[in-house]
Amino acid sequence: MMLPSTFGENLFDSLFDTAFDRKFFGNGTTSRANVMKTDVKESDDDYTVDIELPGFKKDDVSVRFENGTLTVTATKAENNDQKDEKGAYVRRERYSGSCSRSFYVGEDIKKNDISAKMADGVLTLTIPKKGKEEIEASKLIQID
Repeated sequence: MMLPSTFGENLFDSLFDTAFDRKFFGNGTTSRANVMKTDVKESDDDYTVDIELPGFKKDDVSVRFENGTLTVTATKAENNDQKDEKGAYVRRERYSGSCSRSFYVGEDIKKNDISAKMADGVLTLTIPKKGKEEIEASKLIQID
């Protein structure tokens, strides 16, 4: 059966495919690789991490810092059986589920040093740089 397609993907749900034609874990159109695209920018004093989270609200996102690792988790629950006045959805491509990404930033960074801001579907984290001299100086013990 010929169905309209864009870039090799059917525009309609795989209801029309036989059970043997379907991919085992869904139709594969939404991949976790498409979620949480990240840019990291370095300046003299800090790193700025911009994480794309389109469609997520501030309350859907959590940022956790533990043992030098910063973990960003975003969760979005959608009811796939939802209908509007005109009927049920034939295909839904917007991401639904949970995704997370972790970054090791070092154990010398403190939780209070990191700032987070969410605007226009982008989470921006600012992480201060700790210079080698600053880190090593904090480990030195003064001899009297």
